[in-house]
Amino acid sequence: MYVAITLVVPVVYWILVRHWNCSDSCDLPRAGSISEPAFATPGAKPAMAYKEIFWMACDSTEQLRAEYGPFHTRAEAEVEARKLGFGYLLRYEHILGVNEEIEEVRCIFIELPGTVSEAVEGTQVTLHTRCATCGESAAHETGWQAEVWADIHEFEHSRHRVRLFEHARGKGLKEIGDWRG
Repeated sequence: MYVAITLVVPVVYWILVRHWNCSDSCDLPRAGSISEPAFATPGAKPAMAYKEIFWMACDSTEQLRAEYGPFHTRAEAEVEARKLGFGYLLRYEHILGVNEEIEEVRCIFIELPGTVSEAVEGTQVTLHTRCATCGESAAHETGWQAEVWADIHEFEHSRHRVRLFEHARGKGLKEIGDWRG
């Protein structure tokens, strides 16, 4: 009996106060109705979420890629991409909700026309080593430099494992697995 009273009293109090404070034109939702502001046009679609757009210059479409930006316009991003020798633009669209929280992110890659193809350019490959344990890294021009760095690091830090990555402009980073046999 005590439980029923504690549940019924607040509901009855809310109904009485609402009735006393509101007239028949009160814009509070009634049971079974769709909550819609009083000023809304009947049957109109709800307002579209706010879309924030910005641009980045990037060197590839790979997950591991170099990005530079952000820029407010495509033209700004395109100028910087050409200066850096990047072949792609990345358009980010953030769909913002009611409290300006990001609800959805869209990424659109755009290949720049007139960029030098990799076959014609003969891209230079840079090797990168990175310790999977502590995160220390270095860049190398030749394979033997990477191997020496890895040997020294693994000797100085027991139980550390060094990984090797290859970076070519326009392709991004690519891990070379099982590189030490």
